[in-house]
Amino acid sequence: MPPSHEADSIVDDFARFVQASPSSYHAAVEVAERAVEAGFTWLEESEDWPGGPGKYVVVRDGAVIAWVQPEASGALPVRVLGAHTDSPGFKLKPTPDVRGNGWKQASVEVYGGPLLNSWLDRELELAGRVATRDGRVRLVRTGPMLRIPQLAIHLDRGVNNDGVALDKQRQTQPIWGVEAAEGDLAELIAARAGIDVADIAGHDILTVDTQPPARFGDGAVFLASPRMDNLTSVHAGLRALLDAPSDAGHISMLAAFDHEELGSNSRSGASGPFLEDVLVRINEGMGATDASRRRALAASWCLSADAGHAVHPNYPERHDPTHRPAPGGGVLLKVNANQRYASDAVGAAMWARACEAADVATQPFVSNNTIPCGSTIGPLTATRLGMRTVDVGVPLLSMHSARELVHVDDLVGLGLAVGAFFAMHD
Repeated sequence: MPPSHEADSIVDDFARFVQASPSSYHAAVEVAERAVEAGFTWLEESEDWPGGPGKYVVVRDGAVIAWVQPEASGALPVRVLGAHTDSPGFKLKPTPDVRGNGWKQASVEVYGGPLLNSWLDRELELAGRVATRDGRVRLVRTGPMLRIPQLAIHLDRGVNNDGVALDKQRQTQPIWGVEAAEGDLAELIAARAGIDVADIAGHDILTVDTQPPARFGDGAVFLASPRMDNLTSVHAGLRALLDAPSDAGHISMLAAFDHEELGSNSRSGASGPFLEDVLVRINEGMGATDASRRRALAASWCLSADAGHAVHPNYPERHDPTHRPAPGGGVLLKVNANQRYASDAVGAAMWARACEAADVATQPFVSNNTIPCGSTIGPLTATRLGMRTVDVGVPLLSMHSARELVHVDDLVGLGLAVGAFFAMHD
């Protein structure tokens, strides 16, 4: 692990990255802009690409792929850090305004699988993109504007015994103003985007917790933050890629997809063609034949990085009795017999070598047999491309909460291990 001042710098940079990335669309652009600042060339999918060596980045909606391409003739293996840019929450409906009982409310639908109660009584903003009638797209964010208010205990005396059970339609619509006041959300969004409301043809806008990341706990070893699932992995992959060597005998790549929380079935999701499209264009530019491209894929690796679960001290029975990931105990190797994660024995060995080279601890994560685990982009990438894949990630508490928790050593360790993964010679 690096000295404490270097670790602090990494954590601070992650906090800035989160605040600059309130939506998947912002996150993709933030990755691209940081890459360009570091010397990468921003490519457009609709234009010709250079065929030679260099550092490149391309954005597709809320997804982004960046890579370091060495000097070579023909196909090269690729080492991909796969992650996702989206997080659970609420998405604004096409007709966003609701009025009644003295209030202005936003009409939203649930995006992914958020812990609904964690969104109560928080100052929220709207963030995402708008499309104008001429086809242009603009990013937009409002700043703190909304709140989903919890019912007072005086009106629900049994709440502390019975718990909070929210109706997803009636009880998750945020307030943002009083009914008597003029103006609506579309006008507010247009003003923030710097356009006329009549020009808006569509929008992809989500609610965002506005509380900034903060360290706390004994020795400030914990970081609380929104969207750690899965900006922890995007940030780790980006930092590692910016330092990746160009002479390791392979292409180093960050592939951060959108819509993982919905199942990845979209043009910018891991089940879509984005990664394959980029790999095909890279290989065509290098003069690779189809056979050599397939040989290179057989020698390639995808490190599917997504958050996992630290053992919860108040619910230890929900975890496997012999696999209990501890905070600060190391980056996770995620294993599942039913291929919800793509890790296998060969992948575990590769990951062990990377962690050893980075001097980073690692610990296995396996679900309790009675509680099925989620899945990641790992099995999707392995299935689509036949690429060897291993699932890893940082252990979190409160995953899918509006505000999640990580031990800073694990956050730092993931980036170091990914750096070693990119630097390992084939």
